[in-house]
Amino acid sequence: MAREQRVVVTGATGNVGLRVVEVLAGDADVSQVVGLARRPPAIGPAGVRWVSMDLTPRPPGTPGPDPLDAVLAGADALVHLAWLIQPSRDPGRLWEVNAAGTARLLAAASRAGVRTIVHASSVGTYAPAPLGTVVDEGWPTHGIATSPYSLGKAYCERLLDAYEAGHPEVRVVRLRPSLVVQRRSAAHVRRLFAGALVPDAAFGAVRRLPVLPDVPGLTVQLAHAEDVADAFRAAVVRDVRGPFNLAAPPALSVPDIAALLGARTVPVPPRLVRALVRAGWTARVLPVDVGWFDLALRTPQMRTDRAAAELGWAPRWDASEAVVDVLEGLAQGAGDRTPPLEGDADRSRVTELVTARQGGGEVR
Repeated sequence: MAREQRVVVTGATGNVGLRVVEVLAGDADVSQVVGLARRPPAIGPAGVRWVSMDLTPRPPGTPGPDPLDAVLAGADALVHLAWLIQPSRDPGRLWEVNAAGTARLLAAASRAGVRTIVHASSVGTYAPAPLGTVVDEGWPTHGIATSPYSLGKAYCERLLDAYEAGHPEVRVVRLRPSLVVQRRSAAHVRRLFAGALVPDAAFGAVRRLPVLPDVPGLTVQLAHAEDVADAFRAAVVRDVRGPFNLAAPPALSVPDIAALLGARTVPVPPRLVRALVRAGWTARVLPVDVGWFDLALRTPQMRTDRAAAELGWAPRWDASEAVVDVLEGLAQGAGDRTPPLEGDADRSRVTELVTARQGGGEVR
């Protein structure tokens, strides 16, 4: 596209969001990047204007225009990445922010006349498939019934269906990434999926595990956050529309991951793992429910030909490299400089930077 664009990004401080605002801010086709987050960072990427915003729908009868209207006024493109995974024990809150929040955002985009919407969907939106099934973007997207995350993503795809039907002039792009990992989101991943009861020593030893439980048939696809951010940038600046699968080769089995760690595997029946996850959830030891295990076991593998052909997407990190990157981050407690991603070391660094800025000093 020839004209420089003003791009608004929701969820701009998260695992993918921070990478997206960085690459957009450095793109010659983008004139301004506005990052929306509930808690904007004290120190963020240069060239990004930060706005504190919660997508929770306003109570009925709230006077005045929706604050989103002012943020989206004059925007050429909207990249929607905001999504809550926790508090997983409050499904009403998750639905309010993720599903109802997306509906609120689309209504504001319609009022503002935004001409491009790039939505972060997920492999989790796909319907169940037999083990080993590889699908393109035409596979049904009604999700996994036992996974609230999956059902929320599928519902948002229906919102986009309706939006496209009512706004044929708007270019709507749906990116459906696999599991997205990177070293600098390791602390965030740990908080979301492991919880406070897992000891620090367990993560410090993650690269030295002698044995991994092997669930027969469990194969995962991954992509590095840097590569996924490049796909979002391409979706903004290229004249494309519709859904795109994103995953780096190769798909990894548990034995593949064990080989990276120098560990051996022990077969474990899926029913046993599912029962253990359910028990951990019930006992409040695990912060995620059994739907996440069902999601891992029942979603299909994705073909990514369309992303390569139309987005020009060619992952620089293969899946094995991405796994090693995040495992090293977990072992080191790595994080980044935004509130969702920060680890202890990053929190100290941000404090140092802010203090130096306020006092006129310099930190290198």
